[in-house]
Amino acid sequence: MWKNIFAPKKEISKPLYSSAGLLAFILFILMWSTLSYTGIVNPLFLPSPGKVIDTAIDLFAQGDIIADIGISFTRVSLGFLMAAMIGVPLGILMGTLRIAEGFFEPIMGFIRYMPASAFIPLFILWIGLGEGEKMSVIFFGTFFQLTLMVMDVTKNVQNELIEVSYTLGASKSQIFSKIILPASLPGIVDTLRITFGWAWTYLVVAEIVGASSGLGYMIMQSSRFLRPDKIFVGIIIIGLLGLMTDIIFKFIYRTSFSWMRKEGV
Repeated sequence: MWKNIFAPKKEISKPLYSSAGLLAFILFILMWSTLSYTGIVNPLFLPSPGKVIDTAIDLFAQGDIIADIGISFTRVSLGFLMAAMIGVPLGILMGTLRIAEGFFEPIMGFIRYMPASAFIPLFILWIGLGEGEKMSVIFFGTFFQLTLMVMDVTKNVQNELIEVSYTLGASKSQIFSKIILPASLPGIVDTLRITFGWAWTYLVVAEIVGASSGLGYMIMQSSRFLRPDKIFVGIIIIGLLGLMTDIIFKFIYRTSFSWMRKEGV
């Protein structure tokens, strides 16, 4: 059970793997408690875990935060869904055809380094202050990375499989539908899992301007009124929502591609 802990690329038992993750959370909470309860850090800057829990209970009792969660989840989901609906087919195309890669990759490689937050004034001018502007920030923050990662997954399909298929008389459409697409799907699902996590990181940025609801809005308002406990509640909820979507994607991966062996998933 223990002999493979420090052995590179060796398997460990599932209970040990889960225990390691649980231990990380326990150590984090212990460090947080030590800094806050002992007064090493001023409560104005770092509220105690107990204070955060009490604030969370009060917010859920009032009911407003439930609506904020629903609104933020909808914004993230729709923004990411738009990015995936365009980015996945485009990434597959770029990974399959060199001419498509040559056409799209340079401009995408250029745009993906531009911060999404810098485009907020332009999105407001072009779209307005409605929901479209907020979802556009999430779309912009995830689309280019998602597309390029899907392209890399598709490009990594073994050429030997393709060459053998051509030798056996497969057509170009059959190469794509029978070889490239099935071989790429596990990596594409994993890419969606990772980039959905990125989408959550753009939520607060998307809700900074022109928002009157949502977790990001609550966090910004709490900052103005010096309520770090509410800020922590918002951050933790975003983290839990992101973890929930991550678990869903891992479940889809395990059930859909049980023939794939991927440690930690």
